[in-house]
Amino acid sequence: MYIVVEGEDPGFDIFVNGRGLARNEDALEKLALRLGVKPLLEFFSADENSMALLLEEGAGDPEWAKTLPPPQWFSPDDGLVTIGTLLDFLQDNPSALGSETAAVLNELEEYERVLRKTSTRSLRWQLAVSWR
Repeated sequence: MYIVVEGEDPGFDIFVNGRGLARNEDALEKLALRLGVKPLLEFFSADENSMALLLEEGAGDPEWAKTLPPPQWFSPDDGLVTIGTLLDFLQDNPSALGSETAAVLNELEEYERVLRKTSTRSLRWQLAVSWR
């Protein structure tokens, strides 16, 4: 799971390591719902190019990909609400995800850094997924 920022070049590094988040997405979704915030995957969106890459990687159905709505872009402030809430909870409950908690915390901090920069530049973002 990685961040895509709207536009050609946002002017800053948007790289985030989302492997731990992807591995724990199910638990994080349940946790987000329990905490009353949007789960991370609700910020997912993909354009035709992104879907073509996923299909090349063997994920998804080509017919389904043709019916996708136009890409959606989200306010970084909305994403920061989810990220901040999850960070706060996991910092207070370091055993919540077992041995994965530290990796997830590090990745959430990376997401928070990128979304703060995205917000200060008044840009929008979306979450993308790679199956590699």
